Amino acid sequence: MTFEQLRIFVEVARLQHLTKAAANLRLTQSAVSAAIKALENRYDVKLFDRVGRSLSLNPVGKAFLVEAKEVLHRVQMAESMLSSASDLSSGELNVMASRTAGTYWLPAHLSRFKQRFPGIRLKIAIGNSEEVAKAVLAGSVEIGIVEAPMDEVPHEGMTWFQVKEDEMIVVVAAGHPWADGNAVISSLGETSWVLREHGSGTRSVFDRLLASKGVAATSVSIEMEFPDNQAVICAVEAGFGATLISRAAVASAIEQGRLVPVNISPIPRPYFLLRHAGRYRTKAADVFERQILDMD
Repeated sequence: MTFEQLRIFVEVARLQHLTKAAANLRLTQSAVSAAIKALENRYDVKLFDRVGRSLSLNPVGKAFLVEAKEVLHRVQMAESMLSSASDLSSGELNVMASRTAGTYWLPAHLSRFKQRFPGIRLKIAIGNSEEVAKAVLAGSVEIGIVEAPMDEVPHEGMTWFQVKEDEMIVVVAAGHPWADGNAVISSLGETSWVLREHGSGTRSVFDRLLASKGVAATSVSIEMEFPDNQAVICAVEAGFGATLISRAAVASAIEQGRLVPVNISPIPRPYFLLRHAGRYRTKAADVFERQILDMD
């Protein structure tokens, strides 16, 4: 049974006339007749009662017509879905971002994309950089945004490129000894620290800061660890120590005087967009990727 045979059968059943059906389908009458006969012979049934030159559906034909119409409808729906995907009138964009990028950078890009393509459903997930990379590798998301250097996250089989450069700064509460903008800091071990968890891009930058200063991680007092920037900010504001964090994450707290930047040079940190090299690339994801490049 072929799609063409179904299409011919439904049209003949609608008109109950071979010649008229052939004209509507732009086929010869012999081709239409052959298609009906092929169906009947293949399954050893009769679909029409033939009285002279007239055709009428018999009980088998009537039952088959219901199923044939449903199959054609599903095919039309499938074609419509593919057409919509090609013109971005519908579909899905599946993105996962690490927490800082996902909170302070990604929303503006998503908002612009949604304004341009309101029919695309956005599915957004947040995790740390390691979790994002694993999700892209597993195929559970198509686009990932991470903050950690690519040599510190799983990336085999992926393509990636930089889309943004963040700035990491050390901040403390207003009453902290380092809150004086002129304070000379001789050792990072002079204070306790409140940090993001291992696996996050933020923690990776902190570990690199220690290495650049020749400081062993074991010599630094880590008071608390959190999987969330806001929790880190609240703990620092409460006086539990210093933290290294994205400037974007603490901009309002600095403006309001709740946190103070420390006299340590800011550290640049790139954001990377990840795609799986071997998986199907949707048009929605490709357009979103190009939009990011155009905006930055």
